[in-house]
Amino acid sequence: MAKIVIDGKTYEANPDNNLLQECLSQGLDLPYFCWHPCLGSVGACRQCAVKQYRDADDKNGMLVMACMAPATDGAIISIEDEQARAFRASVIEGLMTSHPHDCPVCEEGGECHLQDMTLMSGHTYRRYDKKKVTHRNQDLGPFINHEMNRCITCYRCVRYYKDYAGGTDLAAQASHHHTYFGRHRDGVLESEFSGNLVEVCPTGVFTDQTFSAHYSRKWDLQTAPSVCVNCAVGCNTAPGARYGQLRRITNRYNSEVNGYFLCDRGRFAYDHVNSPERIAASYTNDNGIHKPIADAKVAERLSLMQQEGVIGIGSPRASNESNFALRCFVGEENFYTGYSDAEGELVGLALELLQDASFRCPSIREVEAADAVLILGEDVTNVAPRMALALRQAVRNEAKELALNARIPEWQDAAVRELAQQDKSPLSILSGYATRLDDIASDSHIDSLANLANVGNAIASKISAKAPAGNKLTDEEEKLVVKISAQLLGAKRPLVITGTANENSALVKAAANVARALQQTRKGTEAIDLVVLVPEVNSIGLGMLGKAKNSLGAALKKLKDGSAKNAVILENDLFRRTATEQVKASLKIASSVVVLDQLSSATCKQATLILPSMAFSEHEATYVNYEGRAQLSFQVQRCHSEAKPAWRWLSVGKEQSVEGVLNACAESAKSLAGLKDLLPHLAISAEGVKVPRQSHRYSGRTAMKANLNVHEPKQPTDEESVMAFSMEGVSPLRDATVLASSWAPQWNSNQSIAKFQREINGELKQGNPGIHLLARKAKKAGAGEFFAVEKAQKKNARSFYVIPAWQIFGSDELSAQSNNIQQRMTAAYGALSPEDAKKLNLKQGDMLKLDNKTLSAELAVCIRSRMKSGTVAVYCGDSEVNKYDLGAAVKLSKSNQTGESNALAGLIVSDLYEEGG
Repeated sequence: MAKIVIDGKTYEANPDNNLLQECLSQGLDLPYFCWHPCLGSVGACRQCAVKQYRDADDKNGMLVMACMAPATDGAIISIEDEQARAFRASVIEGLMTSHPHDCPVCEEGGECHLQDMTLMSGHTYRRYDKKKVTHRNQDLGPFINHEMNRCITCYRCVRYYKDYAGGTDLAAQASHHHTYFGRHRDGVLESEFSGNLVEVCPTGVFTDQTFSAHYSRKWDLQTAPSVCVNCAVGCNTAPGARYGQLRRITNRYNSEVNGYFLCDRGRFAYDHVNSPERIAASYTNDNGIHKPIADAKVAERLSLMQQEGVIGIGSPRASNESNFALRCFVGEENFYTGYSDAEGELVGLALELLQDASFRCPSIREVEAADAVLILGEDVTNVAPRMALALRQAVRNEAKELALNARIPEWQDAAVRELAQQDKSPLSILSGYATRLDDIASDSHIDSLANLANVGNAIASKISAKAPAGNKLTDEEEKLVVKISAQLLGAKRPLVITGTANENSALVKAAANVARALQQTRKGTEAIDLVVLVPEVNSIGLGMLGKAKNSLGAALKKLKDGSAKNAVILENDLFRRTATEQVKASLKIASSVVVLDQLSSATCKQATLILPSMAFSEHEATYVNYEGRAQLSFQVQRCHSEAKPAWRWLSVGKEQSVEGVLNACAESAKSLAGLKDLLPHLAISAEGVKVPRQSHRYSGRTAMKANLNVHEPKQPTDEESVMAFSMEGVSPLRDATVLASSWAPQWNSNQSIAKFQREINGELKQGNPGIHLLARKAKKAGAGEFFAVEKAQKKNARSFYVIPAWQIFGSDELSAQSNNIQQRMTAAYGALSPEDAKKLNLKQGDMLKLDNKTLSAELAVCIRSRMKSGTVAVYCGDSEVNKYDLGAAVKLSKSNQTGESNALAGLIVSDLYEEGG
């Protein structure tokens, strides 16, 4: 550690950081704009000026930019020096020359970094009264509003969008006072991470358009810590509600998971909570005739079903508590996981690998540290977007290594990029079709899933002679295998990524073989990073509760043969899990089918009793992410309908508190024992004061119900949570164990998170990053066996191999029912190679007919420039086609139907094939 002196006081500092980072880490207030913890330093805004002295005898010193000066041992600086203060005030006055000063109507008002820094710098009076430079705003799509006149030219937006997130359609244009940050023309921002511009921008240039539709001042929002339920990464979020309506979602910092950023699905897919299609009350369904039913009658019917014999079908998108309550309701032997049969097998395999001592499942932050990556058969961007953003940082590790050898600090962003040029750490992608990460890949190999698994096994065999070899390779594949195996062997921290989205066990086993082969080349017990991605928020948690043999197929078979008369289905549309006729035939025979869900589905239409369950923001719940990390999601707003947490419907006459059901789950399910450590004590402080959901600046309390009564109503109480539905409570600065949103004196924007971190970009001083539930077995690393090579199924010569295609906007069941996301969704399509399309006489946007023994479906044609001939990637849309009716191979032909012109509107244009292009 280095010792630096700031305004006469000595601090210990990390010499690898710059002075601005160290000042902020020490809790000092120093204005800045262009610098960001994840973007490094470029010295564009000149706002962080400090006076630096050569030694103790130097009385004059010189002005330096803190973000561009290293925190070297013995450095002496002053933040409070009069010249430095005057310089900072003059700089911000210049930056504000053409700013419209429209704070009262700006959506960033109240959490604006520009407001904070303006006041902090002392610029309080505007002298400029001449004509301002003005710009035309752009239409950037359904997510982002654009108000270019508020720009202060900090360059954060393009540095994040282009350099960090890999976007190509946002850039700085023109120069001097006319610099413009936007697209070359109006149009939807293509990046899956565009929503982060809202938080990265220190002013109101980029704002949340979905929030604008039901806007409220930030201090009037009710917030609580939450977890994103749209994929298995488990990003931490801070939802904001007003008048019982969910208004927006912002990022909640977690050093190990999502850091400072979210994907667009996680940020904008909340609208299903407010949907008018929400199931608001219990009702019976008699051949489409709905009748309301009282809670007492519901309890009677559930009790009768228990006596007659009932099975329960769980859900990977339901919480641990709800799945556990269902298991208790029906008995462990009658609890079925609700996965498709293939997915159930793969989740069991993923759990096995998570506990294997040879492997380590890295967090998102650890993924960024990988210096050689192999992705085998998974479309990471569409299945787990936040991990794709981490991989974009991982390929920069080669640049950081070069900078280290050249003695250039890592935070010197422009210098590091200039040195590295196009040099990247290796990222190899073996996929069924082109992916959004191909632009940073060192190698991208497109083939059928069976052939990809064969190449994966060949890589394992090349690394270790003990690994089983696959089938014979082509010359091109041989060269690829040699190259990738050498890259992985030469890496300090190699990473292998696969997943269950394709429901192909051969791919997962091949990836595990590669990782095990790598481990055997290492000395000692060093584990290899292996990620097996699962699609849904609680896929791993459900797998830890259920038995592998109790698959969905087994449950439906039990109903069909009469072994079970009744079924309770928990937040699960079975038509998305198995073949259509199989579901219909089984549910038709059952005496009673109870469905608990938030929104109506095809399964609800087959039910005899429908019970409304709460959305993620309306109750407390725990989920387990892809790495086995359990996290607690708090209730944000009260639910004003008759909906209940699903576990409460199933716990009639039993323990009714959140803490009670969570502790019961932890005690009964030994694999989930760590859950009890997630709940903070009800007495947060010595005085028993709770944590407020409302900001201390909350302004609407006395007017909310003035149209009904002039007397202020009593605030609702929450007996079960450490959080209160009021603005009274323990300050987060005093105890941030439960940190919904950050705020500190002079820091109203999200940059205030620095006040809660041990160091910038580091862990929070307090709070819970989650608890790992899956301990790796004590078995010696490398002692496990390789998986045998699976035989590939042969297809008819006239058929096409089916590859399931995923989309970030539409593949997730809940987000697909959000109005915000629906504006970016595309219809069902079948992607073909240009060669196959030509043989079938198909053009982009034509209709394609898929046929097999059980299905005949019409899909839009998507001609992709990089597809293997003989394969078809099928995206089923939002339940337009049941993928389990497709089978492993289908026959294709041109349909007589005319396709809709906008059928492929949601796809990125750069991925499509254009004749002659």
